[in-house]
Amino acid sequence: MSSTSASNTILETLRLKSPKLVLLECCSKLGDLKIIHAHMLRTHVFFDVFAVSRLVAFCINSTNLLHYAIKVASQIQNPNLFIYNALIRGCSTSENPSNSFHYYIKAQRFGLFPDNITHPFLVKACTQLESAAMGMQAHGQIIKYGFEQDCYVQNSLVHMYATVGDIKAARSIFQRVHRFDIVSWTCMIAGYHRCGDVVAARELFDRMPEKNLVTWSTMFSGYARNNCFDKAVELFEVLQAEGVVANETVMVGVISSCAHLGALDMGEKAHEYVMRHNLTLNLILGTAIVDMYARCGNVQKAVQVFEQLPEKDVLCWTALIAGLAAHGYAETALEYLSEMVRTGLVPRDITFTAVLTACSHGGLVERGLEIFESMKRDHGVEPRLEHYGCMVDLLGRAGKLTEAENFVLKMPVKPNAPIWGALLGACRIHRNVEVGERVGKILIQMEPEHSGYYVLLSNIYARTNKWKDVTIMRRMMKEKGVRKPPGYSLIEVDGKIHEFTIGDKTHPEIEKIERVWEDILQQIKLAGYVENTAETLFDIDEEEKEDALHRHSEKLAIAYGIMNIRPPTPIRIVKNLRVCEDCHTATKLISKVFKVELIVRDRNRFHHFKEGTCSCMDYW
Repeated sequence: MSSTSASNTILETLRLKSPKLVLLECCSKLGDLKIIHAHMLRTHVFFDVFAVSRLVAFCINSTNLLHYAIKVASQIQNPNLFIYNALIRGCSTSENPSNSFHYYIKAQRFGLFPDNITHPFLVKACTQLESAAMGMQAHGQIIKYGFEQDCYVQNSLVHMYATVGDIKAARSIFQRVHRFDIVSWTCMIAGYHRCGDVVAARELFDRMPEKNLVTWSTMFSGYARNNCFDKAVELFEVLQAEGVVANETVMVGVISSCAHLGALDMGEKAHEYVMRHNLTLNLILGTAIVDMYARCGNVQKAVQVFEQLPEKDVLCWTALIAGLAAHGYAETALEYLSEMVRTGLVPRDITFTAVLTACSHGGLVERGLEIFESMKRDHGVEPRLEHYGCMVDLLGRAGKLTEAENFVLKMPVKPNAPIWGALLGACRIHRNVEVGERVGKILIQMEPEHSGYYVLLSNIYARTNKWKDVTIMRRMMKEKGVRKPPGYSLIEVDGKIHEFTIGDKTHPEIEKIERVWEDILQQIKLAGYVENTAETLFDIDEEEKEDALHRHSEKLAIAYGIMNIRPPTPIRIVKNLRVCEDCHTATKLISKVFKVELIVRDRNRFHHFKEGTCSCMDYW
């Protein structure tokens, strides 16, 4: 249909209907709206407040038409409260939420008193601004006009106070709610999660007489916000037991939690749940599943799911490339980058971070340099600090320490601590005390409370037998109260996550686990294993060092895996810290002696141990 024909159809509709009941629903684009507006002006219907209020409301309800609504409202001589409420509502979710206060004040100047519809949107504007001061002013207005007992107003206040971090005020209002609804409960639960009180959030959730999918989603996203991924996985089991059919949003939270934990069994069950309930594999959910498989150690499945997705965006491609990079499949990651570009998608900054990481793990120095140079030249992506960090890591891991240091010194932006940290890590790998000492002092001056830099520099000294300097570093840490974060390892057995820490004694089977580890230790010693105590605690004797090494969290997790997982099923372990050299050596021998595959995800990458070798080729 031509533009002229469409216009005639709209005008004819307006002629047939009462001017006061303008059928704005026949609008499909801004051009149609302007035709109706012009007709209202020509026929003087525009000066009917009821009719023009419909026009303003339509603009507010339509995307990106707030500016048009404001222009229309400015032409009305005697706007009613409906119009001002619409403007307050529209501004509350705009780029400038504070404009809601402008129209709130203006309405009162025209003698219009706000109602229970006005205040929730005024409070929403304060929530968008995350302004406690403005929120308190809005609350004062609510009390002034007597709407503090209104259910919708109370819900908005609970949400606002929780968002700005005043959980005490939010709880006080929640406790005074006379008629609870799902929104009331959900707002308070979200507030507890926002302030980090996941226990109170769960208690309130369990007390709810009725829940909807928004409430469930709030719980999953809250657990994720507070890094309580194990609790999110447990909650998924509760959801299934209660017969709740989750939606795509809920499942994104579940699957992302499985990814963080490295819980492949539970992740597979969540994926099966998605397929069994015919949930839509939209971009967000599809990307979450790809990321989950990659981060849980099954990169082949990640590729398979990726290839079957009906649509893919840059983030989805990036998730797969990052997964391949973490597993050391550098060449494959580069192939997918080329394929993505061929499809017409433009790589983003995070895509290049993943690609450069792949080059670093794969030792592809020349290819990495080419890609770094092509970022801005071919794709219009300005290198950021993380990209410079990747380049330093790339050069450093390859042993090009002088080039890496010169690269840092010639950067067009000031290097941050992670960039210097990448260089220090390379110095540890290649035992370069001269550069390492220089870089370590810079880092300790930049971030004196960061334990990792003390530990890295101490390990460099230890590996080169500079024990006096090790002692000095240890003393500095003690004097400044700097402590190394405890390492932990996670292993999933029969769908349950087990956590081990160094010297852990809390596991119910710890005595059996320690006996199994002693047996493992004796067998790998026969295969040539010798403890490497250079990188363990600096101020204890050799016998204690050996004992500490034997209690490293991943060794306990491996022993538990040997007890419960039979080949050819791999033993999968997730660590929060980098794998130490001694554990890396021990794990290679375990894979050979016990003929088992072990997949370890540490802070930096994946290590696939099989038949006495590691996928990182001892390059991590």
